[in-house]
Amino acid sequence: MENTNISIIVPLLNEQESLRPLTEWIAKVMQQHSYTYEIIMVDDGSKDKSWQEIEKLSLENTNIRGIKFRRNYGKSAALNVGFEHCKGDVVITMDADLQDSPEEIPGLYDMITKEGYDLVSGWKKKRYDSKLAKNIPSKLFNATTRMFSGIKLHDFNCGLKAYKKDVVKSIEVYGEMHRYIPVIAKWAGFSNIGEKVVQHQKRQFGKSKFGMNRFINGYLDLVSIMFVSKFSKKPMHFFGAIGSIMFFIGIVAALILGIQKLVALSRGWNPQMHLVTDSPYFYISLVMLILGAQLFLTGFLAELVGRNSSTRNNYLIEKEQNF
Repeated sequence: MENTNISIIVPLLNEQESLRPLTEWIAKVMQQHSYTYEIIMVDDGSKDKSWQEIEKLSLENTNIRGIKFRRNYGKSAALNVGFEHCKGDVVITMDADLQDSPEEIPGLYDMITKEGYDLVSGWKKKRYDSKLAKNIPSKLFNATTRMFSGIKLHDFNCGLKAYKKDVVKSIEVYGEMHRYIPVIAKWAGFSNIGEKVVQHQKRQFGKSKFGMNRFINGYLDLVSIMFVSKFSKKPMHFFGAIGSIMFFIGIVAALILGIQKLVALSRGWNPQMHLVTDSPYFYISLVMLILGAQLFLTGFLAELVGRNSSTRNNYLIEKEQNF
């Protein structure tokens, strides 16, 4: 069976007009560089005739394969299914709206195969989107992601990316995590992440499928990824540490309250003038003790759940010898 150099995964939603020119453009580039390839088109519950167009194209070009969802699950789900089905040594993801140029594929392929990158993300340095609706929010989003992840990329959300096959077979993408694939890959041990300036095309057909809510959801997803990646196998280290600190603060506040009361009594002061509930330390100690105990128990329960997880001992192995 012939080895496949490149798998091109194209998630799509209501893009019937752009599918033929896109696949013809990809095929032209592949033939020019003598690549063996496959195009996996994942229809994310389109309501137009996108799937019928995919069926026609796959009959004309056997390198084109199609997967159709029964309903719309989102771009992350489409990419994850594409990753499961791809066979190429290098995996390229790109959008179906013709805003990503297939002419960039050879450069991305060389960065993976010749320069040794695990993942290369496109950077649409010059964009044709609305500055107010997309460009400015996107820059803020990317700056925040760079700060939290430590990955120096300018455009995390660019759909045009290249991966080693090992990367896509080692990660899971769900929810709306597709914009954080470089972060997920880094936490999976693939730290050689590069960037390539790519050409951004104007949209020719249809309209954008992403609204402003993606930026709000994006920050929540980033917090989820950072937490799950770091503490999924040791939740007690997070909850237990914070809970212990809060419980300690509560104990100290309670001791201060008790000492103040004992001092007042020893000096013959009227105890009624110094009620325990009059002191702010009473409420600090009460809240901290309760929160500390709850967080500690949360960590303990998370550890019990983790120990019963079927994936608790799943670890990514890069190499083996003499096995």
